[in-house]
Amino acid sequence: MNRFKVGALIIVLALVTLAFPPGGKADVWNKKTTVTFNVPVEIPGVGAQVLPAGTYVFQLLESSSNRHIVQIFNERGDHVYATILAIPNYRLKPTDKTVMTFRERAVGDPEAIRAWFYPGDNSGQEFVYPKKRAIELARITNIPVLAMPTELATNLTVPVTKADELPVIALMEAPLEAVTPTGEVLAITEVVEAPPVQAAAAVQTPEPVERLPKTASLLPLVGLVGLLSLFASFALWRLPKRPVS
Repeated sequence: MNRFKVGALIIVLALVTLAFPPGGKADVWNKKTTVTFNVPVEIPGVGAQVLPAGTYVFQLLESSSNRHIVQIFNERGDHVYATILAIPNYRLKPTDKTVMTFRERAVGDPEAIRAWFYPGDNSGQEFVYPKKRAIELARITNIPVLAMPTELATNLTVPVTKADELPVIALMEAPLEAVTPTGEVLAITEVVEAPPVQAAAAVQTPEPVERLPKTASLLPLVGLVGLLSLFASFALWRLPKRPVS
């Protein structure tokens, strides 16, 4: 093997090593979860949007702020039923299984989904309903419901794929509130419980931001590439030199 081939091999190894840094866990941050409902379930949408009994995939589209976008797909993942705005809600005791909470309804009526908790997480997704439907649900269930402007309801049915698309931006910037069974408007902080750390930070920062989990540091990889380079230099130096004819 001549010097050119040895040098090329080292460069390729370095590029491959840097192209795949360890620690990336996409399935963790987007919370992809397959759920099977044996009864119809109401979700936020235009009017009373109901999912028939069946299997669905829930996952986060965007998770870099104090608002989250949850998407609901069919079992194959090739059709979007809804793009839903959610607010992180805290629970004291996490479980090792997916938990869905619902608002109690009259017998025979579809239950309205309230929150989704990913296995092992203290913080789950509290769903926000269009205000008109939120007021109706608050009166039916006798508990406050998170609400956003009704005119944004059509954005919940748009099959978006990126967080920077206009329907998603409109949801992320929408004014939010909570409505009570009597029609009183409350701040969402009176309904949604923030994690203790975030609650303490809120005293200093009006809008605490949730950070994405960091991947592992690249410093060990840089060191490894450096060692490989030194080894290559030594190997090239030891190769016998061919006489020039």
